[in-house]
Amino acid sequence: MTVSDRFGENVLRIRQARKLTQETLAERAQIHRTQITLVETGRRQPGIETVVRLAGALEVSTESLFEGIRWDPRAGEFVVEDPPELPRV
Repeated sequence: MTVSDRFGENVLRIRQARKLTQETLAERAQIHRTQITLVETGRRQPGIETVVRLAGALEVSTESLFEGIRWDPRAGEFVVEDPPELPRV
């Protein structure tokens, strides 16, 4: 799994836990719905502004969107892990 895949799965998991559609999330974040699809499927890495917009629209910290993603300086690579499950709300 890549960093983009894990980030996208985090957005999807949180969006679904909040019972939001892609359209609603896109409206709240003021970005196009197709960008939500591209991010959630790991086909696009969002920029900093988009990350902050997504976090605000989902009412979570930016750190929550990066759960399971860390940099290992010794190995010189990203480590991608499964984040803990969010309870359904």
